Amino acid sequence: MRNIKIVIEYDGTDYHGWQCQADIPTVQKTIEDAIHQITKEKVKITGSGRTDSGVHAMGQVANFLTETHMDPETLKKALNSTLPRDISIIKTQEVPNYFHAQFNSLSKVYEYRIFNKPYPPALQRNKVWHVSEKLDSEKMKKSAAYLEGTHDFSVFATADITVKSTVRTVKQVSIRKTREGLILIEIEANGFLKRMVRMITGTLVETGKGKLAPEEFGQILAKGQKTKNVFTAPPQGLFLKKVLY
Repeated sequence: MRNIKIVIEYDGTDYHGWQCQADIPTVQKTIEDAIHQITKEKVKITGSGRTDSGVHAMGQVANFLTETHMDPETLKKALNSTLPRDISIIKTQEVPNYFHAQFNSLSKVYEYRIFNKPYPPALQRNKVWHVSEKLDSEKMKKSAAYLEGTHDFSVFATADITVKSTVRTVKQVSIRKTREGLILIEIEANGFLKRMVRMITGTLVETGKGKLAPEEFGQILAKGQKTKNVFTAPPQGLFLKKVLY
């Protein structure tokens, strides 16, 4: 058996997330079906992590075991000619059998895109969160500084999570504003809880609106208590940017 690592770009608009689910389209199932069509094998691909319904990826990583003799480049071309246009395999590589896309990852980088103009976007409507009220990006930066380091992030996660620990280490956070009116929030951490980036973003926007002071944002994280100011941003502005090994 050969172990193949793939790097995937996808538009999550028409998918119910990454993970296979019965009778509804998911990214994982779509790729598994394409591999089966090419190799006639029923394989299970392992992703670096799940993405929610409507969330996108620039650099999702997965691996799968196969008996095919196709070289990685030929396999990449075959997959891209079989997959729908909203999923693209940007890299294929044969790796040692011990490689595991999820367990071997050191950190992940997510990017959230906010369209901060009075009018709604037409061309980017499925790739950004439109916030019409002008945001103070400097206040958002001051708030985001509290995220760096090792903390219990349970306040920025859904109540139904079943992980052993809610402690994560955020390595870096950057917020920048573009001339096109986009506010880009990039977070790198050794792991993420369910809805973590979306809940952080939704709450950072409250600081940008002036409804929450940066110090209050820090207190929410330190106390670990959800308040009326903890919001969840919508999925369409979120991208899994890259996975580091």
